Amino acid sequence: MSDNQCFHCGLHAPDPEILHFDNKIFCCNGCKTVYEIFTTSGLSSYYDFQDNPGAMPLEDAKKYDFLDNEKIVESILEFREGNTQIVALQVPHIHCSSCIWILENLRKLQPEIVSSKVNFHEKKVRINFNAGALSLKDVVRLLSAIGYEPRISLEDYRNTETPADRSLTYKLGIAFFCFGNIMLLSFPEYFEHHEFWLDQYRGFFRWLIFGLSLPSFLYSASGYYRAAWKSIRARALNIEVPIALGIIVMFVRSVSDLILNHGPGFFDSMTGLVFFMLLGKMFQLKTYKFLNFERDFKSYFPIAVTKVHLSGVEENVPVYEVIKGDRLLIRNLEIIPADGILISKTASIDYSFVTGEAVPVSKKSGDKIYAGGRLSGAVVEMEVVKPVSQSYLTQLWSNKIFDKGTTVNYTNITDRISRYFTPILLLIAFGGFGFWIGIDANVAFNVFTAVLIVACPCALALTAPFTLGNVLRILGRKKFYLKNTLAIEQLAKVDTIVFDKTGTITTNSKSAISYEGISIDSKQNTGIANLLKQSNHPLSRMLYNHLSEKGTLQVCGFSEVPGKGISGSIDGNLVRMGSGSYAGQEGSDNVLQTAVHVNIDGTYYGRFIIHNEYRTDVAGLFKSLQKNYKLKVLSGDNEGERLLLEQLLPPGTELVFNQKPEEKLAFIENLQRQGSSVMMVGDGLNDAGALMQSNVGIAISENTNVFSPACDAILDAAEFANLDRFIRMSKKSIQIIRMSFGLSLAYNVVGLSFAVTGNLLPIVAAIIMPLSTITIISFVTLSGNLSARLLKITTVSPKRDTRHILSSKQELILKPKTII
Repeated sequence: MSDNQCFHCGLHAPDPEILHFDNKIFCCNGCKTVYEIFTTSGLSSYYDFQDNPGAMPLEDAKKYDFLDNEKIVESILEFREGNTQIVALQVPHIHCSSCIWILENLRKLQPEIVSSKVNFHEKKVRINFNAGALSLKDVVRLLSAIGYEPRISLEDYRNTETPADRSLTYKLGIAFFCFGNIMLLSFPEYFEHHEFWLDQYRGFFRWLIFGLSLPSFLYSASGYYRAAWKSIRARALNIEVPIALGIIVMFVRSVSDLILNHGPGFFDSMTGLVFFMLLGKMFQLKTYKFLNFERDFKSYFPIAVTKVHLSGVEENVPVYEVIKGDRLLIRNLEIIPADGILISKTASIDYSFVTGEAVPVSKKSGDKIYAGGRLSGAVVEMEVVKPVSQSYLTQLWSNKIFDKGTTVNYTNITDRISRYFTPILLLIAFGGFGFWIGIDANVAFNVFTAVLIVACPCALALTAPFTLGNVLRILGRKKFYLKNTLAIEQLAKVDTIVFDKTGTITTNSKSAISYEGISIDSKQNTGIANLLKQSNHPLSRMLYNHLSEKGTLQVCGFSEVPGKGISGSIDGNLVRMGSGSYAGQEGSDNVLQTAVHVNIDGTYYGRFIIHNEYRTDVAGLFKSLQKNYKLKVLSGDNEGERLLLEQLLPPGTELVFNQKPEEKLAFIENLQRQGSSVMMVGDGLNDAGALMQSNVGIAISENTNVFSPACDAILDAAEFANLDRFIRMSKKSIQIIRMSFGLSLAYNVVGLSFAVTGNLLPIVAAIIMPLSTITIISFVTLSGNLSARLLKITTVSPKRDTRHILSSKQELILKPKTII
């Protein structure tokens, strides 16, 4: 650090303005104040990640007075409920790990800030704060006071489309212009015969070439200089350091040759180098955008909502077709898919998925309710006022509270390789230069530059994300929807698979139902149907579809007890349905049948007996899985179907019955203590805890609006038979990553071998470097697609795929677990 460099922001402090505090130098009172705030709040570690990571704080206290306007605040806030408000602010100064660390520890500076999370790629921070003691203006002023002034433009909040960044296009265009014209003007230099008539203009052309090289050197390549400088300041050498060094060395060498009249220099090679590097970068970005677009189809997992037409007819529609003015039906424990107005009299909303607070909020007719809230209680109707994109709902799935604490192994390997790659590369470059400088200066400079350019860890860095991202897309198109790429890695490690029975290996659509007991009249039948309508449990949906009387009766005091049953008052009559003990018929649960018992006003009426129909592909799937995995079946039912399952499933499959939700969780924990890597396949209702505990949790979707944030994947029931193929595809993806790692390393070894021996020109190295990226991307993409074909995992159009799901009435709405 220079003598007059500010300890906080790194700017030079003129002698008259230098401030001394705690044996450190500051350029202004703002930086000194920020330092004091951080140190007194126990946040001095901020300065450990990088030297001078801060920015000079804002001093204009009235700049954000417009945030006193409630209408403006309403347009900026992402969520507002009681004293809880959430806002996502763009902070352009976010640039390093220090920034992330301090912004995610804002609660230590201001206790009324509940949490803050940084999106480094988008340079945004999402802040949850207590509006009862802190206003949005206070939050913004706090950020400004510590040097992280947010960028607030109301147009950004009215228009969800982010303006395209065309800076790379401009740089590439200028680099191409400079390179093409310099190559044209260098034409005379390629002729060694002095009688050539253009020889007299060589001096003029050389200086003209120098002038044309400046825009490319100063503007087109500026991104590499900035990235390299930031990397050096952060004491972590990235790949931009050798690239920037190579460009600068070529330019300085060329200028010295021009001034000393030793030759034309390497302006053509330097501008060509910049052009091809930017061309490769453009290709990478286009490829990333393409894969991100494809990846967005993950959000098209079959989330559906129940839309109520004016005629009263219910229709299941995909969430992305919901528009303003639509009326939606929300059942118990379903997640609200869009901002809207409550139509029903009352509702209890749990916003824990959004805020982390599990305290239900009471709402009355006319109140606004927000997307991401979960209904607790009887079915309600709402009118949509602001549709929400599926990306927002997908974000709920990725909430940190559902993380399992697993590590991304291949990403960590990439990080470790990249960390040591650049220092080793610089040593090789300087070593090659030192060896050749005494033999041939021209070769020495070529070797130095070629080594810096040709070797690139980009291919290594792209291997894991591109491979896993492509597999994620392939599986998603086959209606196997994974939360993230980490789930693929975990899926490949599985050695034990545990299946839930009801709604997983049994199908809800074909089960036969009969009734035994006291006769139920038409009105009671209608009341039972309305009670069942409130619940999303597979047995509730089966019975609801089975009953013929479906008039409308109001259900009051609805309650659903996981693992037990449901209850509610209908026309003054208390109806309880569920297990025998819940319905007041002790001992009936020991009967070896799957049944839902009915109790009306304290009188036990009888039971609906469900004759389970197992999926036709269960036997074949279990037979193929048994070759490589230990298989187990858990069920909350009694042992009535043990003999049937023993005949249906292969020998050695462990069958465990009478399991409550907490016992299923304990069962998974016990397997993991024995060293097993467990995959749990369930319906996402009464096995949410087991899904969360398992290494990989898969929720089956069939005729239920079910989504458990605890799961890692959602599998459409129609693709249940392909589960073995999906697991094998995950293993193939890991093999592809290993092979592409080998290709990347081989490329670098071969490229460096040619470079250090002087057999590789810098401009050729600049062409080869992006080609290595193209090769890796092509290899992992083609390998993934080929593996999918060999495993008979054929892909279909995502849009057509979604419509097929809807036409077959396979709905999926976000909801954790409940059971009758």
